[in-house]
Amino acid sequence: MTALPSTTASDSRTRVVGLRTQHGHGLLGVPRTGLRLSWRAESDDPGASPIGYQFATGHEDASLEELDPVASDRLTGVPAGVDLASRERRVFAVRVATPAGWTGWSEPLVVEAGVEGADLEASVIGIPSEIDGPAQLLRREFELVAPPASARLRLSALGLVDAWINGVRATDAHLTPGWTSYQGRILVDTLDVTALLRAGTNVVVLAVADGWYRGSFGFARRTEIYGDRSGALAQLEADGETILVTDASWQGGFGAIRTASLYDGTTIDLTLHDLAVHEPGFAGEGWRDVDVIDADLSLFAPRSAPPVRVVAELPMTPSRHEGRTQLDSGQNISGWVRLVVRGRAGDVVTVRHAEVLEPSGDLHVKALRSAKATDAYTLDRDGEHTLEPAFTFHGFRYADVEGADVVSAVAVAISSDLPVRSTFSSSHDALDRFHSNVFWSQRDNFVSVPTDCPQRDERLGWTGDAQAFAATAATLVDSEAFWVSWLRDLEIDQTDEGGVASVVPDIIRRQDMLMGGVPTENMGRAGWADAATIVPLAVYESYGSTEVLARQLDSMRRWVEHLRRRAGDDVVLPTEPFQYGDWLDPDAPADRPWEAKVSSDYVANAFYVRSARLLAEAERIVGDRARADEYDALAARVAEATFARWGEEAITTQTGAALALEFGLAPEGRREEIADGLAASVRQENGRIATGFLGTPLVLFALSNSGHLDEAYLMVLRREAPSWLYQVDRGATTVWERWDAILPDGSIHSGAMDALPSEEADREEGSMLSFNHYAYGAMIDWVYRTVAGLAPAAPGYRRVRVAPRPAASLDHAAASIDTPLGRLAIDWRVEGEEFSATLEVPFGAVAELDLPVTDASTVTVDGAPAPAELGHGTHRLLVTAPALAQPETVSV
Repeated sequence: MTALPSTTASDSRTRVVGLRTQHGHGLLGVPRTGLRLSWRAESDDPGASPIGYQFATGHEDASLEELDPVASDRLTGVPAGVDLASRERRVFAVRVATPAGWTGWSEPLVVEAGVEGADLEASVIGIPSEIDGPAQLLRREFELVAPPASARLRLSALGLVDAWINGVRATDAHLTPGWTSYQGRILVDTLDVTALLRAGTNVVVLAVADGWYRGSFGFARRTEIYGDRSGALAQLEADGETILVTDASWQGGFGAIRTASLYDGTTIDLTLHDLAVHEPGFAGEGWRDVDVIDADLSLFAPRSAPPVRVVAELPMTPSRHEGRTQLDSGQNISGWVRLVVRGRAGDVVTVRHAEVLEPSGDLHVKALRSAKATDAYTLDRDGEHTLEPAFTFHGFRYADVEGADVVSAVAVAISSDLPVRSTFSSSHDALDRFHSNVFWSQRDNFVSVPTDCPQRDERLGWTGDAQAFAATAATLVDSEAFWVSWLRDLEIDQTDEGGVASVVPDIIRRQDMLMGGVPTENMGRAGWADAATIVPLAVYESYGSTEVLARQLDSMRRWVEHLRRRAGDDVVLPTEPFQYGDWLDPDAPADRPWEAKVSSDYVANAFYVRSARLLAEAERIVGDRARADEYDALAARVAEATFARWGEEAITTQTGAALALEFGLAPEGRREEIADGLAASVRQENGRIATGFLGTPLVLFALSNSGHLDEAYLMVLRREAPSWLYQVDRGATTVWERWDAILPDGSIHSGAMDALPSEEADREEGSMLSFNHYAYGAMIDWVYRTVAGLAPAAPGYRRVRVAPRPAASLDHAAASIDTPLGRLAIDWRVEGEEFSATLEVPFGAVAELDLPVTDASTVTVDGAPAPAELGHGTHRLLVTAPALAQPETVSV
C-alpha cells in the first residue's frame, strides 16, 4: 500500500460524494452495534485512486473528533469503530487520501440508534379478538404543555400495527413490523413524530391485526403459529423523556375493519367508522380496558432494513364484463386497489383480484387455491367514497368490482422499499420486457421476506427460490440489508443439528406438506438449504462488505457439518426419502414436479460440493485458513465420488452437465467433452429449456463459460415454450412458475400437483400455478454479465470485468449498475464491422477488458491502443471486425 500523504496535503480534484451505513438511507433507530460505513468519491484526476481514509465522529452539538488515518483502499463496509448508546445520535464524516493528498470532509452523516427490547418501558397490550376478525383499536389520550423539539415513536406488535397521532397516520410503512422468525426476533420501528404532536390533549390510536403472527397462514392454513394473542407495543419519547407507553391504562375496542386476513382480504363496514376515535374525549360504546399480554421484551430489536412501503401507483383501466366493472392495471403487482366509487348508504362493494383472465374473460381464481383475495366495503352514506383495504395484500393485475359505480381506480403496489440499482435495455424488445418482468417479480415478492409468490395461500420464503435468485436480486435492487436481515432468520430457524429450513421464516410442519401423499421433511433439502452458503457469498460479491460473511459464518459451518454427518463414512450423501431435486423440470410429470430427469442424489451432492467450497471461501475471508483448506479438501473428495457414482448418467441432462461444469464436479480432462455434449443437447432441442429451478440459473453460464455462446443465445432468444420469451409473447408482465402456465391455445395450465397441504384438503385448488414467481428470472444475472458485459471481478465491483458478447440478432445493449463505489455503465452497439461502446467506471474501481474480438480485430480505447485495464472515468471503446454470436446458425 502506498504511504499516506501528510494530513495537511490536499487533493482538490477529488471529493467524497456520499457516506452511508449498511442500513440504507433515512432509517431511524438502527441497531446500536456492528455499524459499518461506506462512501463514494469522484475525481477529475484520471490517475487518482484511494489509498486511505480518515473518520471524524462526535455529536451534533460539538465539534467532531478526528480519528487516526488508515492506509487502505477500502470504500465499503468499513467498521465504524464505535458502538452507539440507546437513542444516541452520532455524527460521522470521512475523507479520502489519494497519492496527491486528502479530500475535503464529506457531508456529515447522522446515525440514530434504536432501543433494544430490554430497554423498553412499554408492554404489549391488546383486547380479545377473533382470529383474522375485527382489527383491534387501542387508544390513549395524554397532555403536553408545549410541542416538543423532537419526538420518536417506537412501534411494534405481535401481529401487524398501524399508528395514528391526532388523526394523522404516523408512518408511511405498511404491514409493520414485517415478518421475521418471531420466536427469535421482532422488529421495532422508530418514527419521527415531532410534527404530529401539539400542546394540550393528544390522542394516539393503534390498529392491530393478526397478520403472520396469529392469522391463518401457510398452505395448511395454520393459525396461532407464533402465539394466541395479538397486540401492539408503542413507546413515545419527546425531548429525551418517555412520555407515553402501552400499558394497562389504555382503552380498546373495535371499529370499521371487521375482518383482516393476509390471504382472504379485508372487510370494512364504514357505518362503524367513527372519526371521533381520534378526538379528545371519545368514549366508544363497548370499549374496555386493555389486557397486558405476556411477551418476552428481549425479542424486540431495532429494524435494520427498509420496511414495506408503497412503491408504485398504477391507474387501472375499467371495462364492463357480465354486469361487473373489470379493472386492468396493465401490470401484475403485490398490493391492493384504491377505489373511488359512487353509491348509496348500505351498498356493499366487493373487489375480487386475479393475475390473469380466463379465455372467457372471467377472473382466473383457481390458482389462488384457498385464498379469497377479496375486499368488501359497506358504504355509510350516499355519494362518493375512497376505498382502500388494510392489513392485507393481493397478487393481481385484474380486479372485478360489484356493488357501486366505479369513478376511478389505482393499483397500489407495495414492496420492501429497496432502491432500484440497475437498468437494462437492448435492441431486443422481448428481452427488455422479460427484464422488466423479472424486476416486477422481485418487487412483488420482496414483501418483508423473499417469497415464492404473492397471490395464493402460500407467500412463503422458500430458500431454494432465494438462493437461485440471490445474485440477480442483488443486481436489480439494493438488497444488501434485506438479505442480511433475512439470513438472521435463516439461522434462527436452523435446527440444533444445523439443518436449514425449506422456508424462512419456517412455519411448515412435517404433516403440512404431502409429496405424493407422503408427509415430507422440509429441513435440509438440497438446493434449498444451501441458501445458507449461497446467499451470503452472492451478497458479498455484489456489495463487497464482509459483514454478511462474519454474521453468517457459524450458520454456514453448521450447515456443511450437518451434511458431513449425514454423509458419514460414505463421503457422499445417502439417498433420501425425498429431495426437491431439479424442481419443475419441464419434462417432469405436471403433478410430480420433483421427478426431474437428473438424479436427485447427484443434485444433492453437487450442492454439498458447492456449499463446502463457498464455506472455504468465507473461511479465508473472515474465518480460519486451516478450516478453509479442510473444506476445500472435503469438496474435492465429494466432487470426485459424486461424479464417479452418478456423473455419466447425469451429464446427459442439461442440469446435470451444468452442475458438473459450474460446480466443478467434472474431472478437468472431461470438461470440454461435457460442455460439447451440453451444447449439442441445446442445439438438438432448438434452444428448448430442459432445466428446473436448480439448473436454470446455471445452464447459460455453463454454455458461455465453455465457449458455446451461440447455444446460450439460442436458448435466451427462443420464443416457443418452454422458454423465457414465450411468456412475454403470451402477455406476461411478471415471471411464471411454470414455463407453460398459459398454453399456446390460450388456455390456462391446470397446475395439477400431487402434493396437498393435508389429507383433509378436499379441494381442486391443490394446483401449483403462479404467474409471479421470480426463480426462472435468475437468468437476468447472465444478461448483465454476458449481454451487457458488466460483472464484479472482485467483491463490491472493486474490479470489474467488462465482457460484452453481442449477437447478430442483438446488436445493441445498455446497462447500468449502482455499485457501492458509484455508477458503472455501458452502452454498446454493433454497426457494420464495428463494435463501439461507452463505458463509465466509478472512482475506486478498475475495469478489466475482455472485448468481443476476432483474429482480425483492432481495439482502441479513447483513440489509443487498448490497455488491459482501465481506471475511473468515461471511456470510448472501439473494436473492428468484432465477434458476434450466431444462434441462428446452430439451430436445427
